[in-house]
Amino acid sequence: MPYPHSNIPETETEPIPKQEESINSPGTGEIIKHSALFIITFACVTFFGIFWVGQGENAESYLDMWPEGALFAALLLGFLATHEFGHYFAAVYHKVRVSLPYFIPLPLGIGTMGAVIKIKEQIHSTKKLFDVGISGPIAGFIASLLILLYGFITLPDPSFIENFSGHEEITQHVEQTGAFPDEPPAPPEGAGVIILGDTILYSFLASFFDDVPPMYEMYHYPFLFAGWLGLFFTALNLMPIGQLDGGHILYSLLGYKKHQNVARWCFGGITLLAGIEAIPFLYLQFSEWIPGFEISSTVIWALVLFFLLRKGFHGAYEWIAPVWTLSLIGSVGYLYFLGDGLDQAGSLIWVFWSFFLVYFVKIEHPPVIYEQRLSPNRRLLGWISMIVFILCISPSPISVIS
Repeated sequence: MPYPHSNIPETETEPIPKQEESINSPGTGEIIKHSALFIITFACVTFFGIFWVGQGENAESYLDMWPEGALFAALLLGFLATHEFGHYFAAVYHKVRVSLPYFIPLPLGIGTMGAVIKIKEQIHSTKKLFDVGISGPIAGFIASLLILLYGFITLPDPSFIENFSGHEEITQHVEQTGAFPDEPPAPPEGAGVIILGDTILYSFLASFFDDVPPMYEMYHYPFLFAGWLGLFFTALNLMPIGQLDGGHILYSLLGYKKHQNVARWCFGGITLLAGIEAIPFLYLQFSEWIPGFEISSTVIWALVLFFLLRKGFHGAYEWIAPVWTLSLIGSVGYLYFLGDGLDQAGSLIWVFWSFFLVYFVKIEHPPVIYEQRLSPNRRLLGWISMIVFILCISPSPISVIS
């Protein structure tokens, strides 16, 4: 069932804290634990960063490229730390019990799943909820924007791509024209070309600079790649769903019921993007393993989507039916009429994110006891954060062409 809405009237009065002593003084053991996680994550991101930004053309071993991987790790983890400590210091200011940031290593991809802090008590007022929720995205957005701008300002000329192995065709084009080709060259048999998704803000900033690499080469540039990731992670956190940062912010702006409606429609949009990823992926699996059953890809996704919505919407069929219908029609319509067909599968980021939202974050925000009307400055900042979400999100963050 949906969370019941609080009947306590809006008020600026808050309960007086029972304890005035410091409640966020981490002990030595906690500091050691969080520091160890940071060091492990840094090492992991450094290692995998070598494969993204390592200039391997003239390197004799991976050890020759570790400074480049370490630079990428420092930039990315610097953004993550800035974001999480934004939350942390806002919680400390409001005397909310909170942990130090947990950095999460991951032995694939970019080497990390990000970082989180743990709020150790329920936040009872929307003013505190808003401040703690928005402080992280603001701090992280500023950090990633500065990283990205520095990357644009210090861009090398296109011949920089000669430092990376396996770029012979692009290097030849650069030598002949002095610029990158508009389209990526065809990859070798069995290989693929990774293309990062453009965003409104990234495209706008790039328009002011020369020698900006195309999105299929951008990840070789550590400042551009780390800045792009920072903006994209900020956008993910600003989604107005559940207990994501954006969920805290929009709940504080709109209240329980209006936020519930927005969050459900927003989740429907996420599942539409997930369907655009999942249906071609399933189609290709059936084509390879069970030829003749490719149409089952749409049926299977339709069933998965139904169960996701039933779980996420707590069995509210008056919501499940329209969101399921529109999401499925949107995914199939895009694939058949606007997209590249069913034989080009991208990443499964939005599929993963759909499950993550339903089973871990939840779609709806639990009610807050003291619903206060925010000050004009907070409301302005909250709506600006929603604009940042739109500017930084990419419908197709990673795609692979083969």
